[in-house]
Amino acid sequence: MVEHDKKIRIAVVGCGRISKNHFGSIEQLSDEYELVAVCDNNPEVLEKHKREYQVPGYLSFDALLEEQDLDLVTLCTPSGIHAEHTIKAAAHGVNVVTEKPMATKWSDGLAMTKACEDAGVKLFVVKQNRRNSTLQLLKRAIDEKRFGRIYMAHLNVFWTRPQDYYDRAEWSGTWHMDGGAFMNQATHYVDLLHWLIGPVEDIHAMLSTHRDIEVEDTGVVNIKWRNGALGSMAVTMCTYPKNYEGSITILGEKGTVRIGGVAINDIQEWKFDDHKEYDEEITNANYETTSVYGFGHPPYFQNVADVLRGRALPETDGREGLKSLELLTAIYRSGRDKSTIGLPLDL
Repeated sequence: MVEHDKKIRIAVVGCGRISKNHFGSIEQLSDEYELVAVCDNNPEVLEKHKREYQVPGYLSFDALLEEQDLDLVTLCTPSGIHAEHTIKAAAHGVNVVTEKPMATKWSDGLAMTKACEDAGVKLFVVKQNRRNSTLQLLKRAIDEKRFGRIYMAHLNVFWTRPQDYYDRAEWSGTWHMDGGAFMNQATHYVDLLHWLIGPVEDIHAMLSTHRDIEVEDTGVVNIKWRNGALGSMAVTMCTYPKNYEGSITILGEKGTVRIGGVAINDIQEWKFDDHKEYDEEITNANYETTSVYGFGHPPYFQNVADVLRGRALPETDGREGLKSLELLTAIYRSGRDKSTIGLPLDL
């Protein structure tokens, strides 16, 4: 636990495209956090961030852990090395925030969680989309059982990632380091399958690849939840000419909701057989965005600070992060084996 009168000493590891959301959150929450170091294996990128933030920089993660007195590292590194970095940080008694997905392999996710639990440190898995205002309203309606029985749910992620997106780094678009459209780009939508609807019973997936990459860039999934609901998910990174839609539709006994837009940012249908005061907040909950990331990183980092200070429970810790990784693993096993995969995986 970090004392209330001290700032949380944090280092950002990996200074690629998503790191700006982490740097921005740390700056916005300057009363909670002190950025003490940055780490990246690209000397030019590292030097740029050292100058910008006026902190020491490290090409080696091991050196960072040895030389800095840290409370927390936040991992913006390629997904395939999240496990290695998390386990090393845990061995040094350092808490960990990891970007999505927490790992590219089910066994790695389990190992990360165990290492942190054994070391008595916290593992946080970023699921910032849960904090989007539109989804907060939807989660509230589900928790209040306004849908009655949920009959069907469907999600679309129709975005574009051209070949030059994958060509930017050797690890991009690989199974080991990156994962495909479901694992990487649509992972927050996969998270909604269990966070909103509940535990999944069966998954059947069909996957295909159109870019010059190892992993899938397009796929469809059929889903059966334990509560009897049925649903599906359609994902592609081949939409022309730009990101088109990120949406969820839920059809229930007493309610119908569709949230669309480019990144579930626009409530387009909100019908229930009862009325609640917060129904009037729908228009204000909608927001314009050109980014698929949303605006949930700062409140997510606030929860991390609150947990480290003993003021709150974690919104998405390692165990919660495993729920998404389990679904992703089932999707890939189904697509590979051309079979229906039952959950949970470990039984």
